Order: sequence, then C-alpha cells, then structure tokens
Amino acid sequence: MNYSVIIYVIGLQLQFTAGFMMIPELVGNIYHEKNALYFLVVAAACLLIGTLLRLKKPKDRKMHAKEGMIIVALGWIVLSLVGAFPFFLSGEIPDYTDAVFETASGFTTTGASILKNVEALSHCMLFWRSFTHWLGGMGVLVFILAITPSGADSMYLMKAESPGPSVDKLVPRVRTTAFYLYAIYFAMTAAEVIILICGKMSIFDAFCLSFGTAGTGGFSTKASGIADYNVFCQTVITVFMMLFGVNFKVYFLLVCRKFKDALKAEEVKWYLGIYAAAVTIITLSIINSVGSFGKSLSQASFQAASIMTTTGYATADFNLWGTLPQAILVMLMFIGACAGSTGGGMKVSRVMIYFKQVKNEVSYLIHPRSVKRVTIDKKALDDTTLRTASAFIAAYFLIFGASFIAVCVDGFDFTSSFTSVAATINNIGPGLGTVGPYGGYADFSAPSKWVFIFDMITGRLEIFPMLILFTPSTWRRK
Repeated sequence: MNYSVIIYVIGLQLQFTAGFMMIPELVGNIYHEKNALYFLVVAAACLLIGTLLRLKKPKDRKMHAKEGMIIVALGWIVLSLVGAFPFFLSGEIPDYTDAVFETASGFTTTGASILKNVEALSHCMLFWRSFTHWLGGMGVLVFILAITPSGADSMYLMKAESPGPSVDKLVPRVRTTAFYLYAIYFAMTAAEVIILICGKMSIFDAFCLSFGTAGTGGFSTKASGIADYNVFCQTVITVFMMLFGVNFKVYFLLVCRKFKDALKAEEVKWYLGIYAAAVTIITLSIINSVGSFGKSLSQASFQAASIMTTTGYATADFNLWGTLPQAILVMLMFIGACAGSTGGGMKVSRVMIYFKQVKNEVSYLIHPRSVKRVTIDKKALDDTTLRTASAFIAAYFLIFGASFIAVCVDGFDFTSSFTSVAATINNIGPGLGTVGPYGGYADFSAPSKWVFIFDMITGRLEIFPMLILFTPSTWRRK
C-alpha cells in the first residue's frame, strides 16, 4: 500500500475544495449575505490542511488499482464531511448529520433532501448546494486530472470515479481524456444556462437548475421543484436530462466527426428505447386522471426522464398516480442511465449484459454444444467485464437488503422504506410515500441518515471502492 501517494492526492483534493468554495462565497457577496463568510473560513481550513498533507512529496508515485479506489472512496467521504461545514456553521442546517446528508446528496448527485423549506436558504447556500451536483456529476478527481499534470497510473482514479462497467481512455493521455470530458460537460451546461435564460428564467435559477441537470442531481431552488416554471423551461430541462444521461464517449465521437461510430452505440439505443416505452405506458396510464393527452405526455416525459437519468426533478406528484406508472418509475430507478454519463442506477449497459447472459444461458440449455459470447456494439466482452458485472449485482443487492432492514427500524411504511433505499443507492433522490417528490428525508433518524449517506456514496462510486475500505487486507503493508 502506497500511503504517501494517498495522503498527497487527498491533500490536493482539499486544496481544490478550497478553490471551489470561493465561488459560492462570491455569490454571497453579490447578494450581500453575511453567511458567505463561512465559505471563506472553511476554504482557509481546507487550504491549510491540504497544504500540510502535501508538504512531503511521495518518493514513489506509483499507483495501482487498489490505491486508486481508496483515494476515490476516501476523497468522496472527505468531500461530504468538509462540504457540510458551511451549512452547519452558518446555522442554515443546524444539525451536522443533516448537513452531511445534504452535502453527500449534492456531491453524489442524488438530490435527496432533509430541508422542509428550501427557499429559506440564502443564495450562497443554494448555489453551493447545486454546485456540488455539477462538481460530482463528472467527478471531482476527473476535474483535477483535467487541469493538473498526471501520470499513466492516474487512469485508476478515473476508472474508480467514473460510473459504468468499464472506462476507456478516449485519447492516449489520461489528462487529455479528462480535459475533453470536462470541455464537453462545460459546453453542454453553458448551453442549457443560455437557453433557460432565453426562456425567461432568472440567471440565478438558470445556473442552479443547469448544475442540477448536468450532474443529474435534482436540487431545485424552489419547494415546488420545477412545477412553477413555464412549459418551455420544463421541456428544455427534460431534453438536457436525457442528453446528460448519454455516455459522454458518444459526444466525443460526434465532436471528432465519427458519426457512424456514434450512431452504432447499442447502449444509447436501449436507453432511448426503454425511455420511450416507459413514457408511452405512463402517458396512457395517467391520461384519465390528468385530463388531456398533451398534459399527461408532458408529465410522463419529464418524470420518466428525471427518474431514469436519476436527476430527481419533478413537475408532478407521482405519489398520486396509480400502481402501474409508479411501478414503471421504480423499475427506471434501478435501470438508470448510460455508463459514462453523469446518471446513476445500475446502468443500461449492465442491464444489457444481464439480459444477454440470460438469453445465452437459455440458448445453451437448448443447444448444449453451442458457443455464444456476450457482445456490445458487436464486440465480445471479456471474462473480466462479465465477472465484474456479476459481482456488482450480487454486492448491490446485499447492500440494498442490509440497508433496507436497517432503515425499517424507523417504522416507516414498506413503500417509503424500500424506495428511500432505492432512491439513495441509485442516486435518484425522490422515492414514493414519505420520500415522494414533495416529501423528504427529514423525519428519518440519525442512524438511518448515515445509512443513506453510505448508500449514496457507495452507489455513486459503483460499490467496490467503498467496499475496499472495509476489507482488512487492504490496509496491510507488504
């Protein structure tokens, strides 16, 4: 175990966190808010501690997969703990557990909230809350890789932090790959901000909601979510939620004018097909209660996009819908968006792998001598990818089951308890029942909130980086 490189990179992350906090501090000064001072205080502490951790440069900067996963897992835990201090010190979220919950929900782009009156927050706190979505969407360490020199071993950091069963370099250098990813991410975010402002949304809300859409997070600046904005803005957000749920490798191919390769992306076809089927079923299911086809299509399109991309925005209370549309939404919670996107869930690519594995197994039972491989984009997947996908689903449901049992101690109804775990481990935010789109997590006990915090970070990091922290052999010196 290379402890020195772990400490060094965590120090670097703290230094960057100090820089990130200067942005909401600036927003607070623009609106003449005294609470902006707390960002300056926490930033100074982060800068000091980060600098101390980096005083001694590691003699050996070699990094293996294990170090990469540990750095990412510890880094996200530190981010959540440190990022909560402005909320806590300012008194805007007076309970530290609640502050950590809100911050972890922000960085992991979950969008679950303990706030009962979000509009009571100051502008600088609202901005920080949404900005954490944008930072966490593509990955904080990916951002650092994009603008700082890095070695070949830093690919392990990108693999550990990026969502999906596999991550490849788009170009030979890791830093260049990270730079391209963030350039596309920034450009798409800027485009949404401009379009929303053109749709008569305030500049502040346009930035905050674009951060939430880009990171597929879901924190809104209003208690009503997105319901009070005009149809144009709702439609724009729907479109961008779906766009940010696409594998960013596809956008890279489009930028490089490799249109044929981009159009061949099998996962995107499944992603759009599942979404279209879900919207159709939900639209037909709620048309009688909503009153018109146009309104039901609009609500179904928005809610399906929000849940599938794990964004969590809402324009309607789907707690009031029937069993079938709610069942479809719960199914979308587990499926999630594409690998390599900012979305959460199990990912469409894994669903494809599981479906094809079952299909091949049935075919093998009928024709025992047949030899078939699981393919995506007409390329056979190697045994490591298939093994990891199988291990992921096993670990996923073990953690899900343990979390569900732990949360049930609070005594909430089955639907609320089940979907609260599903919404946090899949980084969605709203569930059903008590944690519906206009509900929240405030009434859960402190132990349950720490379970949710663990689930949010574990789900965002694809489980294994967090599990490695709790494996005793991880920390043995060789």
